[in-house]
Amino acid sequence: MKAEIIAVGTELLLGQVVNTNATFLSEELASLGIEVYYHTVVGDNPTRLEELLGEAEKRSELVVLCGGLGPTDDDLTKDVVAKHVQHNLVQNQQALEKLKQFFTFSKRKMTENNLRQTLIIEGGTVIQNPTGLAAGTLITERDTSYLLLPGPPNELKPMFHQNARPLLEMMVPQQEQLMSKVLRFYGIGESQLVTDLKELMDAQTNPTIAPYAKPNEVTLRLTAKVSGKEKGEAMLSAVEAQIMEKVGAYFYGYGDENSLAKVTVEQLKEKRKTITAAESLTAGLFQSTLGDIPGVSEVFVGGFVTYSKEMKEQLLKIPHDLLDKNGVVSEACAIAMAEQARKLTGADYGVSFTGVAGPDELENQPAGTVWIGIAEKDKPTFAELHHFTRDRKYIRHSAVMKGLDLIRRSVKGKK
Repeated sequence: MKAEIIAVGTELLLGQVVNTNATFLSEELASLGIEVYYHTVVGDNPTRLEELLGEAEKRSELVVLCGGLGPTDDDLTKDVVAKHVQHNLVQNQQALEKLKQFFTFSKRKMTENNLRQTLIIEGGTVIQNPTGLAAGTLITERDTSYLLLPGPPNELKPMFHQNARPLLEMMVPQQEQLMSKVLRFYGIGESQLVTDLKELMDAQTNPTIAPYAKPNEVTLRLTAKVSGKEKGEAMLSAVEAQIMEKVGAYFYGYGDENSLAKVTVEQLKEKRKTITAAESLTAGLFQSTLGDIPGVSEVFVGGFVTYSKEMKEQLLKIPHDLLDKNGVVSEACAIAMAEQARKLTGADYGVSFTGVAGPDELENQPAGTVWIGIAEKDKPTFAELHHFTRDRKYIRHSAVMKGLDLIRRSVKGKK
């Protein structure tokens, strides 16, 4: 089955909203054996959307539309698709009851335009919305099926998983399916990773290997086209083993939703270890990154942001003479910051960041000069010097990622 995805919304064309729905839907459809051939974004304009539907029905057997199911006048997707397939819009009783319950519970007055969210295309199958109010529709007309989903990802994703995907599985029984596995790497660039894996990638057929560069890391997506899950897992595992032989030293975890911060926190939890931080140039970014991980309170005891020399002395109790002699952009300062943070909080690990985020120099050191200190209970404290590049934001992010990796490796007992 050939498919295409149409995202409806002027805000997408203006760049005010990122079209993450297309990525999600492409992966989901691929896992069903449905090949996506086109991605299109169209504004809230009925004429242009109708023109696009005319093109889509000539080339695709499944057209997935996301966005434009809400209560306002610019939410026109249902109206245009209904007109295109020459069906009326009818009210869905279940969606109507849910709408009424929402306004009763929230003690708000329901305006008339909210009823638009309960309309579906006559003759189609209603797609109920478990987290929102706008109902969707799946309807087939003239050899083309149209799947209408809402725009907000927090509505679209559960709606697809719970209600739309089962319908597509019945519609399109596949003898083959796509299985994927994502491997994540830190400490190696995309060009080096591809070079190291060149022989393997040149010979790839099934499974395939696709690299994706992200800020300060690289991911590999392994994809196998198989007739059974067990066979697919075996194929992916075999390719993964070959990859690990070549670049396994840089591997840190699996999955699209994973992160170096999450893996580091999980390892600290597993070892029942706690962590603190003392930050200068990163100004709390490391601690904020930890704070984004659910359950981090089990391992993160708190920390320090000591941007100025005076705060390093006052809050971390670092001797004035040490800072005067070595400067704040120094190995000695990074070691003292990590040690003092760990001692003052009683944490098992302390990490420190001091350096130059830029754009100007500091203590005759160029932008991108960063010392990262690691203090571990009952072990010698050390600091590493790094020279990061690009702009101020990227330098700070690079420092945080390196700090996470140093902690991760220390917890695992690896260097």
